[in-house]
Amino acid sequence: MTDSLAHPHLRFDPAPGDPGGPREVVILGSTGSIGTQAIDLVLRNPGRFRVTALSAAGGRVELLAEQAHRLRVRTVAVAREDAVPALREALTARYGTGEPLPEILAGPDAATELAASPCHTVLNGITGSIGLAPTLAALTAGRALALANKESLIVGGPLVKALAKPGQIIPVDSEHSALFQALAGGAREEVRKLVVTASGGPFRGRTKRELAEVTPEQALAHPTWAMGPVITINSATLVNKGLEVIEAHLLYDVPFDRIEVVVHPQSYIHSMVEFTDGSTLAQASPPDMRMPIALGLGWPDRVPDAAPGIDWTKAQTWEFFPLDAEAFPSVPLACHVGDLGGTAPAVFNAANEECVDAFLKGGLPFTGIVDTVAEVVAEHGTPAQGTSLTVADVLEAETWARARARELAARAARTPSEVRA
Repeated sequence: MTDSLAHPHLRFDPAPGDPGGPREVVILGSTGSIGTQAIDLVLRNPGRFRVTALSAAGGRVELLAEQAHRLRVRTVAVAREDAVPALREALTARYGTGEPLPEILAGPDAATELAASPCHTVLNGITGSIGLAPTLAALTAGRALALANKESLIVGGPLVKALAKPGQIIPVDSEHSALFQALAGGAREEVRKLVVTASGGPFRGRTKRELAEVTPEQALAHPTWAMGPVITINSATLVNKGLEVIEAHLLYDVPFDRIEVVVHPQSYIHSMVEFTDGSTLAQASPPDMRMPIALGLGWPDRVPDAAPGIDWTKAQTWEFFPLDAEAFPSVPLACHVGDLGGTAPAVFNAANEECVDAFLKGGLPFTGIVDTVAEVVAEHGTPAQGTSLTVADVLEAETWARARARELAARAARTPSEVRA
């Protein structure tokens, strides 16, 4: 797949030759779900990986200090400069007398600086579009990029595509890791379709009218995965699946009309590739993010016992259902946004984050999330196409989309009966 960003047939080597010893890794977003699971994996494989630097937002300095001490990293970074005193205190408490503390970087550009630091692989586990700058920095510096920050591709697809070399990006999302593995089973011209699986969230089978009464507490109760509130709500609205379709299109250079979403509640098959001879290759494993994380850090090698396998001695049933696009219009909306390109995906993503926040605060009904996002996207219109997109364009579009989404959500909160009609 010579035109794809994530290339399962090629190995990207950031440095010539084999330096020997553990592979050096930088983990961005170390105190989040992806970061903590990555650290668990590294600690169980000390001969294979060595973490040289960690970054986090700065809200969990005790955990960050504990991670830094256990991994003996050279550098720790926090986005919040006001977190530095507490972090330094936590590090001092962890390290022994006379033991040198790691270097501390702070500020909004700290993670970006780490992403370009000397290492083999950068794991970008940051949540949100703030992960775009570190992604671009890692690619520019020639690092292998284990990418869990889907927003990097969503909001900055053309920018990422302009920088990434074939095989430089290894996807860490479970769905895209599954596609990456299945695509290794055939040549590009043999691929007929990508099939992205979705758990369906907690509201599978409900009509749009029934979804209008969903509460934040109900939407936060995901049946399979334990995630942060924004991602959990995105999974309930299937916005997350729409973002993953855009990401699959960008990673594997497959047109949107050849990417299909199917609901698979058990979440054992993470995605599939259908080939031109009619065969389908599926990647299956229990829902555990340590497996795709391990593949992202270790590629082209697999990490033994990264996560438990399927217990084939137990009877089990796997189900598949077509997507109900009327009840969950986020996927077709995302495909439309992806076709528009330019800054439209950034508008879609930013508006959704604001609408999710409004829903969690009780100011917008559940169905109002995607309806409001669609309205913001429509107002934005058709953006400029091509490689002329800049980071400034993305930031400007996001700022406008957030402000407009807040306005529309506030208006909806004042007229709830009209929203539910």
